[in-house]
Amino acid sequence: MSGSDNSKLTTCYADLHVHIGRTNAGNPVKISGSRNLTFGNIAKEAEERKGISLVGIIDCHSPGVQRDIAEYLQSGEMKELQQGGIAYGGTTILLGCELEIREPGLGPAHLLVFFPDFAAMKSFTAWLEKHMKNVNLSSQRVYSSARNLQQEVYSRGGMLIPAHIFTPHRSIYGSCSPRMADVLDLELISAVELGLSADSEMAGLISELDRYTILTNSDAHSLGKIGREYNELSIAAPNYREFEKALKREEGRGIVANYGLNPRLGKYHRTFCAGCSYIIDEADIAVERCPYCGSAKLVRGVLDRIRSIADREDPAVPAYRPPYRYQVPLEFIPGLGPAKFAALLQAFGTEMNILHRVSEDDLARVIGSELAAQIGAAREGRLALKSGGGGTYGKVAKD
Repeated sequence: MSGSDNSKLTTCYADLHVHIGRTNAGNPVKISGSRNLTFGNIAKEAEERKGISLVGIIDCHSPGVQRDIAEYLQSGEMKELQQGGIAYGGTTILLGCELEIREPGLGPAHLLVFFPDFAAMKSFTAWLEKHMKNVNLSSQRVYSSARNLQQEVYSRGGMLIPAHIFTPHRSIYGSCSPRMADVLDLELISAVELGLSADSEMAGLISELDRYTILTNSDAHSLGKIGREYNELSIAAPNYREFEKALKREEGRGIVANYGLNPRLGKYHRTFCAGCSYIIDEADIAVERCPYCGSAKLVRGVLDRIRSIADREDPAVPAYRPPYRYQVPLEFIPGLGPAKFAALLQAFGTEMNILHRVSEDDLARVIGSELAAQIGAAREGRLALKSGGGGTYGKVAKD
């Protein structure tokens, strides 16, 4: 890190996992994504409403999406940056995709990959077409070994990041293997993404993760969900090369903070009984049957899964790892409806301003002291929460 000019660094907010629902022509990409979740709309939402300077748009491997990108570049509405990424106003888009791997005898896992420029992404698509049944769709299985996939990514100057690593469905630790080294070359991993039901302290129970920078991202399937989890970066400018340096913690660059849901709000935090729909939320529990109805149809929660595979009794968080700040998204706050939300945006511009920069007194002038106090409590992680599980989000407890 010596020799760098840290005075030139600035902080910005980044959400690196946003899906595309449809192309501009209306063709499906992420089947479960909103129809208005297009490449252009994501860029506009991130720049104008959210205040996010670096957004990773997943599914840019799809030829239909690439046609949309080419049109934006040709029209001049967007432009490629020399240091990587595509600029739209004050926001930079990182071109990425989510892929599913499945090694023999193991469960499926999702990986995120990113490339510095449009040409590299198109080259990767040409390779994917030979190893995928439908290259037009999101999160499809790649019929190649995981390690071979890693080589293909890094040979094109790309980065690979295991996605939502603890969730019970399609993740490295949640459904694939107790150890990442069983599946991937640990040298060809740029960072890891926690997912909505875990935090960095929970990750500290697994020593294999100590070397990696941690990211928290939204995995948004609609425009409104962009930025529900995000990262604060210290970089010189929002572009691919600076993001790469931040993940490597080079030249003073790095992740300043992870902002995410308290894991209790995540959809898969605790074990859930599919028989009686009860979320098993005792402090320490490892059961094979539901203690309430006796059913064996349990969806193992993230916390319980981590405990079962941990190689530490107590979490050890590396000194370099930034604080993980619990933050309740504005949409979770009881009483903050669309009209009051719109009033806040009208007054203060972006959600990042509302969440980080506007004083509680100024918020109160627009939405009243009670709701402003709720936002203040959300900023500081003081809201009472009810745990989520089995695909259902947790909730902010009402008085």
